[in-house]
Amino acid sequence: MAQMDQTGDWRERHAPTISTFESLVIEAYGNLPEEFRALANDLSIEVTDFPTDEVFEDMALETPFDLLGLFEGRGIGERFSMETGQLPNRITLYRRPIIDYWAENDETLGDIITHVLIHEIGHHFGLSDEDMERIEASADHVSP
Repeated sequence: MAQMDQTGDWRERHAPTISTFESLVIEAYGNLPEEFRALANDLSIEVTDFPTDEVFEDMALETPFDLLGLFEGRGIGERFSMETGQLPNRITLYRRPIIDYWAENDETLGDIITHVLIHEIGHHFGLSDEDMERIEASADHVSP
């Protein structure tokens, strides 16, 4: 007996491109609490497929899928003076590891992106995991 396809329109879908993923990140960032965003306006947020070779080696990753996001820079609590030549703080979200995580878990892609974004911004603030969980609970979740 033949079975009917019940996957909806997934047969023709592809994983989100970098530009689509960036749009999801922008939407997730826009749904964060306003006070949180106001304090994070000096952050650069980027999306790339995988960590660089340098990050891979520095963090002793086993595979390039081991890291979903990364904060680079000096957290607010570590800044006592502006040093000449200091690069702005940066958050990088890694598209392919996030998509891989999404495929293996029962969460929406928007919720995963929001979680990773809050976690990495939390490093900028020097927040605890509990603080990050409270902020995540107050964020409007994106569900693409």
